[in-house]
Amino acid sequence: MSPEVVRAIALALALSCGVFAAMWARGFAARWAARAKAGRASPKANRDCGSAIVRWARDETVRQRAGGSSALWSSGVLGMHAGWMADAVRLAGLSDEVSQDALCAVRAKAGFGCAAVGLLVGASLSNELAVLLCAVGSVAGATSTSRALKAEAAQRARELERSLPEMLEVVSLGLRSGLSFERSFELYYRHFDGKLARAAEAAHRRWGMGFATREQALRDMAATYDSKLLARLVESVVRSLRFGSSLADGLDALAAEAREVRKARLQEAIAKAPVKMMLPTGTLILPAMLLLVLGPVLLELMEGI
Repeated sequence: MSPEVVRAIALALALSCGVFAAMWARGFAARWAARAKAGRASPKANRDCGSAIVRWARDETVRQRAGGSSALWSSGVLGMHAGWMADAVRLAGLSDEVSQDALCAVRAKAGFGCAAVGLLVGASLSNELAVLLCAVGSVAGATSTSRALKAEAAQRARELERSLPEMLEVVSLGLRSGLSFERSFELYYRHFDGKLARAAEAAHRRWGMGFATREQALRDMAATYDSKLLARLVESVVRSLRFGSSLADGLDALAAEAREVRKARLQEAIAKAPVKMMLPTGTLILPAMLLLVLGPVLLELMEGI
């Protein structure tokens, strides 16, 4: 092969890698900017995967409650309830929608399914690769439920950071307008949409129908979020309503603090974006540049030898 052809190939590879890296970096920056603006920081693929696993677990729960699913997948070793599962389901806000037996069944089915796919793909190449892909597939499938629950909990936490200041300001505005706490609380979830608004509606319905006291319903709502700020809010509301102290000023202060916390997290996410872009950009552009610059030199040295 002549040096001119090698140079052309190297140039084509360098240009293609450079274009691909530029497109990837531009898309990555645009996605990060959109997530930072909307208060989201998790990749869309993870959200989609997590949503698929959660939907599967919901359907499995419905089938188990209707008696249409076998208990084989959620019994014995396959049905071992890990200690993290109850807390993960609670933080994901799925306590009323997904059962632990359904999660165990989904975990077992996903593990066996991914192991079978890895075994078939690896068997077409070599026996060693079949064993390796089978093991990797089984681990990936077995851990899919935990990853989906963590992604769901993280998404709820991000939405809480975005929606909590709005709730505090609406409730404070209602209190300053002469409404009671119950009416101010109802004002928020009737005019706003989101997971926090639905959780507030469920809590208000619980104490309104007498299934729990107001304090217990609010504490149960706060327990479904891993947020110290929301726990402080609930305790402040409980103390103020119990002793009759002013609540509006405290809610305004908590709303300002919640906005500062969210602003700090967004600035941190934006600051991390260039650092995360350096590795793929360097791995895509640097080899192409080295090939373009040093390739012809190495070929001439080899021809001279």
